[in-house]
Amino acid sequence: KLEEAIQAYKQAISIKPDYADSYYNIGNAFQDQSKLEEAIQAYKQAISIKPNFAKAHNNVGIVLQYQGKLDKAIEAYTKALSIKPDYAEAHNNLGNVLKDQGKLEEAMEAYTKAFSIKPDYAEAYNNLGITLKNKGKLEEAVEAYSKALSIRPDYAEAYNNIGIVFQDEGKLS
Repeated sequence: KLEEAIQAYKQAISIKPDYADSYYNIGNAFQDQSKLEEAIQAYKQAISIKPNFAKAHNNVGIVLQYQGKLDKAIEAYTKALSIKPDYAEAHNNLGNVLKDQGKLEEAMEAYTKAFSIKPDYAEAYNNLGITLKNKGKLEEAVEAYSKALSIRPDYAEAYNNIGIVFQDEGKLS
């Protein structure tokens, strides 16, 4: 159905060529199909029409991150946050890139901003836990994973991450 969705969005654009939301939605559909270059082009078209389209900047960052272009992803997330400073998802995504670059303190700050904006953001707590574990702060990591699970009791990744910490602790003792 993604191809049908893309055709519908293109039809909307043929009627209203400056319809940034349709370009954004095309970008999402391409991203879902793993057509990453096409996704970036669609998001950039949306941004050219609507420069302060924070969600489009964020999604450019996501695609660049998938492509391993971490510095460019940071630029995109930073742009999204300059437009919308209370964009919890962009803070979380920025944290993920910083974590991937080994900038763990900065990543932790980004995750903390994310859940200070959106207190029920289980993914941000889980990502904070991963970062704390990477820093060797195992008890604090378990606390972060537990917070994620208190928000989302069916969060398999957080349970898995707690298991990894307990396994690591077992190896140490």
